[in-house]
Amino acid sequence: MASYKRFEDLPIWQEARDYSKKVFWASKEGEFSKEFRLCSQIRASSGSIMDNIAEGFERNGNGEFKQFLYVAKGSCGESRSQLYRAFDYGFLPEEQFEALKTQSEEISKSISSFIDYLQGSEMKGTKYKSPDESK
Repeated sequence: MASYKRFEDLPIWQEARDYSKKVFWASKEGEFSKEFRLCSQIRASSGSIMDNIAEGFERNGNGEFKQFLYVAKGSCGESRSQLYRAFDYGFLPEEQFEALKTQSEEISKSISSFIDYLQGSEMKGTKYKSPDESK
């Protein structure tokens, strides 16, 4: 976290953003776009990944950031489950499903790795620094 000044610079956020965009456009195609509830759910869960990474980062605390990363990881799983539903219902071709599923799995692994990094990090976030350390 020390080398990143903005959440937009985090590779996991960038990848989550790309994934969310791809899910959005996939859900606008054909019959998928007419299945309003599933369409809304998968868009929300895929967007939640990037949103929770951003919100956690902006909290400026290692502990809170980790908690939001866990939520983002959960949203990643939720989105992946919804991909299976979309595929099973015939809304996604197999190639597109596999590509999105793989991207989701990679994001989940990256989030886990980042959580592990934060677990072992001495960095506690700016709001946890003592006044002497802020100078």
